[in-house]
Amino acid sequence: MRGIVLDAWAVLALLRGERPAGEVVRRYVRRTADGRFDVLLNVVNLGEVLYRLIHIEGRAKATDRFARFRRGPVTIVPARESLVLEAAALKPQHSLSYADAFAVATAHQAEMPIATGDPEILALPASVVRVRRLVRHG
Repeated sequence: MRGIVLDAWAVLALLRGERPAGEVVRRYVRRTADGRFDVLLNVVNLGEVLYRLIHIEGRAKATDRFARFRRGPVTIVPARESLVLEAAALKPQHSLSYADAFAVATAHQAEMPIATGDPEILALPASVVRVRRLVRHG
């Protein structure tokens, strides 16, 4: 199966309509329609999306926007023990937040690239994770 892993940065760009990153993520999500392309998001990063939306937009607007996103075709990857342990091992080796380590570990285990504009992930060597760089303009 072909696909892409999203981190919170990518999902927030999509939900907030940030261009051009949000448009690229929207195209990835649309590609799931034929069943031959998966878009994955780790459950830890899903939580990160919600708390960041609440912080940025307030609870009511964030809850509505988040609920619409959850009805979409993005597959939520659970935090299984193997994933938790891989994320924990990545964290001390690289300058990553713990949530970012989950996104990277998800991409590694799924053998997919990660779509992001997060500078911490973009700085990782290709031997750690394949990255599809997203850009947003103010």
